[in-house]
Amino acid sequence: AMSTYSSLPMPQFEWNERNMRSAICFFPAVGVVCSGALLLWNWFCCRLNVNPVLFAAAAVCLPLFITGGIHMDGYMDTVDALASHQSRERKLEIMKDSTCGAFAVLYCGVYLMLHFGLFFTVYEDGGVVSYAPIYILSRALSAFCAVTMPNARRAGMLCAFTENTQKKKATAAMILLSVVAAAGLFCINRIRGGLAVVAAVCA
Repeated sequence: AMSTYSSLPMPQFEWNERNMRSAICFFPAVGVVCSGALLLWNWFCCRLNVNPVLFAAAAVCLPLFITGGIHMDGYMDTVDALASHQSRERKLEIMKDSTCGAFAVLYCGVYLMLHFGLFFTVYEDGGVVSYAPIYILSRALSAFCAVTMPNARRAGMLCAFTENTQKKKATAAMILLSVVAAAGLFCINRIRGGLAVVAAVCA
């Protein structure tokens, strides 16, 4: 999971049934690294009284550096496909196409600007810590969806990660981890954490 969904130096493993059986359960581990990096950057900036603009700019980039942009790539492919208003088959073709369309670029900009605005605001308010567990919650919910919902293409990397997964165990593990991450968000800040949990569940 770490070698696939992060750009961190990791041992490379053969993709076989035994190795892939529980890999999706450790997808949220990448979120732990993202959360840790954000907290470390926040601590450093608070100690040195770093300007909010610099903090927010780097905070937006941290998860992209850690993950190698794999999720942003998927997001951009999805936006291009949905904006095409084509048939389901054509949308899947667009998602598979490595060419970057106009809507992908536009909505990548929208995402980065909103992310920047969020971090700028919460840094000035001293509330960055209250959002750190969201990286874990989002990946736990993502893994939960991956093992409980049908795969769109029935092929590709996600399919390889889920086809041999022990689905009942993985589902239980992701529900438990989601509850723990949500509780962490809520305990740190009831209002912000609660809103973040509601938004994540709705998504």
